[in-house]
Amino acid sequence: MYEKTFPNKRFKHTLQFLRKHVDTSQTILDLGVKNPFSEIMISKGYNVSNTSGEDLDEDHSAIEKSEAEVVTAFEIFEHLLSPYEVLKSINSDKLIISVPLRLWFASAYRSSTDERDRHFHEFEDWQLDWLLEKTGWVIKDREKWTNPVNKVGLRPLLRRFTPRYYIVYAERV
Repeated sequence: MYEKTFPNKRFKHTLQFLRKHVDTSQTILDLGVKNPFSEIMISKGYNVSNTSGEDLDEDHSAIEKSEAEVVTAFEIFEHLLSPYEVLKSINSDKLIISVPLRLWFASAYRSSTDERDRHFHEFEDWQLDWLLEKTGWVIKDREKWTNPVNKVGLRPLLRRFTPRYYIVYAERV
């Protein structure tokens, strides 16, 4: 169903990174509602459950009750007011998280049609690293990649060379 979106560079990089660190025999709690990437994970043999759309800033119960071996959070932490509290509530010993990086030449994303679809945080890599360290995680691997767009202009040109996404594999101390 979502295979048409699979060539998307972000999905391709994310799946390669996931395969590098998580075996299909491990259970995964993917933070956020079921989405195109969680469908891709399932289609590739992963045992994935998602949170139900609750406000994770206010309600950590699904995270705290989960017995999943791995927690994934793909492009969700930038929407949270307090990712610190969410990271502290995770019971799993393994975490894969990806975030869009702050771009010095573009303002933070804010949808004009959906009030929930906006970025409260757009991290620099060191900020996410520090947040993970402060919440008891040790980074074992990390990658960055660009997200070029097919438009003309200075910002599209800069997007060809400036990393937009950052993904991290971490384990609980």
